[in-house]
Amino acid sequence: MSPITARPMVLELLIATSRTWRRLEGTNQLPKVIAIVGFNGGIEVMHVPAKHTA
Repeated sequence: MSPITARPMVLELLIATSRTWRRLEGTNQLPKVIAIVGFNGGIEVMHVPAKHTA
């Protein structure tokens, strides 16, 4: 397949698929995901450091 014939096919596939795309939910959580904050079942997991007693 030549690049000339592949482009229209790829474009048609993208247009057809984009009809079923939906907006991401929770985009406000993306900075936390990038910062590698833990999530369990969609809920943020807070890691509390253990208290050391002397």
